[in-house]
Amino acid sequence: MKRMRRHFSREFKVEAVRQLLGGKRPAAVVARELGIGADVLRRWRDELRTQGGAATDPRTARTVTSDDGELRRLRHENAVLREEREILKKATAFFARETR
Repeated sequence: MKRMRRHFSREFKVEAVRQLLGGKRPAAVVARELGIGADVLRRWRDELRTQGGAATDPRTARTVTSDDGELRRLRHENAVLREEREILKKATAFFARETR
């Protein structure tokens, strides 16, 4: 029989990671209480750190916010726009030479 894949809301994931980071309990204990695997909980923690979730890491006393994720996205967008601008400059110069 085929198992159905479970889907969890972002709020559930954020709360699970908060429980993991806020307490002194190991990931296996927190995961067992929530009915998920410890590896899944660790992956959610890593995803929230890289994506800019609202999870607080007490070991570093740093709050990872959505601003970090937005800043990363905007820097990437800025790099893409600069590259596109350079391409357009070169294309303009090429076509300007060709019309003379």
